[in-house]
Amino acid sequence: MSKDKARPTLGIDGLALPILPPERDERVWAKLVRVMFYTPGFLAMLLLKAGEPEAFGITVELLMLSSTAAIVGGLYIGAQSSGGSSDHSSQIGAWSGSLVLELLAVVPLLCAIPSLFHQLAHSRLLHAVAPGSVDLSLGASELLPMVAILPFMLYQLAGFGTLHYVVSRPVNWAINIGIFGLIVASYVANREGAYGMEKRFGAILVVAMAVTVFYGVLKLRQMQMTYDANCPSKEYQKAAKAA
Repeated sequence: MSKDKARPTLGIDGLALPILPPERDERVWAKLVRVMFYTPGFLAMLLLKAGEPEAFGITVELLMLSSTAAIVGGLYIGAQSSGGSSDHSSQIGAWSGSLVLELLAVVPLLCAIPSLFHQLAHSRLLHAVAPGSVDLSLGASELLPMVAILPFMLYQLAGFGTLHYVVSRPVNWAINIGIFGLIVASYVANREGAYGMEKRFGAILVVAMAVTVFYGVLKLRQMQMTYDANCPSKEYQKAAKAA
């Protein structure tokens, strides 16, 4: 990872260098790993304790995936190194870890939370119906947890996310629209009791995110290798300016 404030844009071969993501603060991402490990795991245990088994759908699986993926993301971030002994893999540790957290920790959590809220809000174990009581529906307010998807899409499409540097803009839009559509479809299926369809939508989402992460990590490593092989040295830059 280059430490220069302004990275060279042209390589020694005269071709444009890959546009790498900006430097990340590994300490911030390490703190996020802890949050993403404990929070989904706690929610999964809460659902197992208070929910009805037939309403679980794929919610618990998504929460546990989010929790365990945070540990994997931490492994990548912990491998980050930019010193003289660093190699191509260690130089992209923070970027790869952020990609794992964004797509395999945050996305499953965003998919699980709306269904989790619906299940807890309507749990007969938590809300025992007293004689003569009126069962009030939450109505449209149940959609409030799903609003978190919108700032996440803005995070990705506005260039904050690591995926922005790995795929083209149209592909980035397609991936995020697909994430939104599959989350909505999974939630609707859960509300209607179509738990088989909910599992299918959730499985498609997870497989798509796993493939994207796999491609993204390899693409980042290839970009770093190309950058290191063609990045002009300081002596080369001084000579070029003098000429």
